[in-house]
Amino acid sequence: MVKCPPLSNSRNESMFARFMPQEGKFFELFNAHAEQIVLGSEALVSLLTVLNDSDEEAAKQCEIIDALEHRADEITHETMRQLHKSFITPLDREEIHHLITSLDDILDLIQDVAHTVTLYNVKHITAEAIRLGEICRSCCERVRAAVALLTSMDNGAEILKICFEIDQLESAADYEMRGAMSRLFREEPDVRELIKFKAIYELLETVTDRCEDVANIIEGIVLENS
Repeated sequence: MVKCPPLSNSRNESMFARFMPQEGKFFELFNAHAEQIVLGSEALVSLLTVLNDSDEEAAKQCEIIDALEHRADEITHETMRQLHKSFITPLDREEIHHLITSLDDILDLIQDVAHTVTLYNVKHITAEAIRLGEICRSCCERVRAAVALLTSMDNGAEILKICFEIDQLESAADYEMRGAMSRLFREEPDVRELIKFKAIYELLETVTDRCEDVANIIEGIVLENS
């Protein structure tokens, strides 16, 4: 009987590695995306704040938001690539897909607000819009905090607390928008301005809705895995 020579160690290890489970760096990608969201929300507040004073600075903030949205898209695509190549994943595949796409929705909406302000040629902003922008920023900061804790289900109680805070902020945004709309329809005589600000208010409030969507996904992950 002819004996086959043993495989070399390097070749053996290479073949073995092909069948080893792979776990992508999903939590790093989630955190990187959440960071872009917070930076985008900060740029949005800066845009709304400087709009009354400086067209040049407002344009700069829009460019920052566009760059952050592009970077977030790259992170989303890398997450999808990792999802397809990984043999095992730290969370359910559907949860990973749902979470990263929902995170991406937040920054897409932030970009929509910036583009709406630019396309509608808004030259002044209201205090209500700035307050809504600040609520959006607070929601995004808490999304980042919740995502950062997902690496361990031992953090479950703290994560759920943060998710509750996001829900409270979303309710605050609803309340702020209703007041803003009421004042707009009572006091704004120019129909064109009314249409502009109605769209801006609704988009800003929707940013908090998307943050709440992410909070709901994270709550589900915690309850399923803890």
